[in-house]
Amino acid sequence: MLNNFFLKKKNVKYIFVCGGVMSGVGKGIATSSIARILAWHGYQTTCIKIDPYVNVDAGTMNPVEHGEVFVLKDGTECDQDMGHYERFLNKELTKENYMTTGSVYLSLIQKERSLYFDGKCVEVVPHVPLEVIDKINKAQKLSKADIVITEIGGTIGEYQNLLFLEAVRILKLKYPQDVLLIMVSYLPYQGEGMELKTKPTQYAIRSLNSAGLQPDFILARAIIPLDDNRKQKIAFNCNLNPDDVISAPDENNIYKIPLNFEKDKLGIKILSKLKLRPKRSLANGRSLWIKRLEQIRRATKEIKIGIVGKYFKTGDFVLSDSYISVIEAIKHASWFLGYLPKIDWLNADEFEINSSNLSILKNYHGIIIPGGFGSRGVEGKIMAIKYCRQNKIPCFGLCYGLQLMIVEFARNICGLKGAHTTEVNPKTKYPVVDILEEQKKLLKEKLYGGTMRLGDWECQIKKGTIAYEAYKKIYVNQRKQPAFISVLERHRHRYEINPKYHKILQKYGFVFSGTSQKGILVEIGELPQKIHPFFLGTQFHPEFKSRFLHPHPLFVEFIRASSLNAA
Repeated sequence: MLNNFFLKKKNVKYIFVCGGVMSGVGKGIATSSIARILAWHGYQTTCIKIDPYVNVDAGTMNPVEHGEVFVLKDGTECDQDMGHYERFLNKELTKENYMTTGSVYLSLIQKERSLYFDGKCVEVVPHVPLEVIDKINKAQKLSKADIVITEIGGTIGEYQNLLFLEAVRILKLKYPQDVLLIMVSYLPYQGEGMELKTKPTQYAIRSLNSAGLQPDFILARAIIPLDDNRKQKIAFNCNLNPDDVISAPDENNIYKIPLNFEKDKLGIKILSKLKLRPKRSLANGRSLWIKRLEQIRRATKEIKIGIVGKYFKTGDFVLSDSYISVIEAIKHASWFLGYLPKIDWLNADEFEINSSNLSILKNYHGIIIPGGFGSRGVEGKIMAIKYCRQNKIPCFGLCYGLQLMIVEFARNICGLKGAHTTEVNPKTKYPVVDILEEQKKLLKEKLYGGTMRLGDWECQIKKGTIAYEAYKKIYVNQRKQPAFISVLERHRHRYEINPKYHKILQKYGFVFSGTSQKGILVEIGELPQKIHPFFLGTQFHPEFKSRFLHPHPLFVEFIRASSLNAA
């Protein structure tokens, strides 16, 4: 049975990344960095994320608990690490690159129901691990990657990870020279005068050994770089060569991490263990990356951006992961224009408690109203939007942010008192934002998972608008400027600007600069630049398509407008 299952393209290599000691240790960034390094050496790479949740996808997960829900071009709702993969590799991934425990079991059960197994008993082992391997091979085939890097979510020793580790063990047993296992482990540091503690990593390796696996490399995460003594201690106690213990110190810029790994020559070491040679010079491969990092190093001007949200507060802590793609998009655009971004979290609830708190917005060069769901903090966001509109502070609304811009404009400019989104007030007299018609039946039947307007949809951008000026620098030949620019942008929402109110909103000066192909749905709304320097919102999520070397044009335009406010 196993021999019939293992059908893979000749010379395909597999790398698995797991984590030890604690969650949030940086496996996603490590996976992205390894993929980037190997791409610099000339290899086609792709990344896969395995989430150990029974959820079929990340769409129904709470962002405060799990972090941002990232959306792929095909509409797959997935873990935020998928965003890191796309940003580091400058590639668009698909549903084949993401799996959960739930999706693996669902796929396996569907096969059993269709008699795929010809009536044989389907067992947790080996069939679940084999289904995992099958999904990895499908992702490789689709991407035509030479090397597939798969991140196993969670931490070694957790019960829910055992089946994924079993998949690694089976694959490594079958193809020992084609499979590597890398463990990212944390070394605590208790303060000045204390050493980095290796004992937790030793216990993590023992847990990994109990699953029949031994790592080929350990990436030692710590607040400071790892010294030779600690490398030798880990190597001796964990049965590794000291050269295979790689220092992974904290870094204030995640895009430096591939270069940090290369200080220990991680790329060459990986290729050597996989019996591969570099296809091109590392210096040539990473030249643009280093050039952008050098541009960041030379930047001296600071730009202050405030994010008015509600998903970042958890007890006494701030969980910035809820808006990780927004944060990265701000950084990409700011660095591109030569600025150092300073980003602050502004809790929308506090504006509702005391409106005098709104004056803090004057301390920022630009304000972002990010996406979200539900009624909490909505009035605080609307108050912030009004303040930015009246005080000419650049304001960028994302998804729900655009919808609340429309609500504010309808109430205070169009005279539609009490206007609202039906998501918050189903009985509002003026439902300027309403649910998509096709969504009403889905919600009635409680079909929430994977049923929103998701993934890439076409947007036509009208000439003579802020949005057009932003996109034309990338999409249009400067000598030939068409009346519209067509782009694909990623969505995740159920509600839209109500077409019944398009005319009155436009009558009072709100410009629909981007619409769906037939002009029915509003994709981008803005105020003319003669009225406001930058008051623009998108129904889609532009942050999902921003890249380190290729910032999103709307974020670039927002930072440009904010920089004028800073002058």
